[in-house]
Amino acid sequence: MPTTQLPAYMLIMSSIFSASGVQANTCFPPERPFVPAEIESAREYRELIYDDFQIYFEDFSAYLQCLDQERARAFQEGQEVSEEYRRFFDQVVSDD
Repeated sequence: MPTTQLPAYMLIMSSIFSASGVQANTCFPPERPFVPAEIESAREYRELIYDDFQIYFEDFSAYLQCLDQERARAFQEGQEVSEEYRRFFDQVVSDD
């Protein structure tokens, strides 16, 4: 590889390795609470069902927070990659 191409190659390799170190968040939606169709069963297990709904709402809140964080991370990554591309393109054009 000619030495003039070495800096560009290093930039690309650096970008690949640094990007692989950043991992996306995996946000899993909560399971919907089960409510029995039979009214007698619903009455009998109302405390458990109530608890399931409370857990769902807590998990749903955490899920939305995870999605917000992942969106922010992905947006930041997109900006960084865009900037890396601009630097790469500027360098390639200036090397010609």
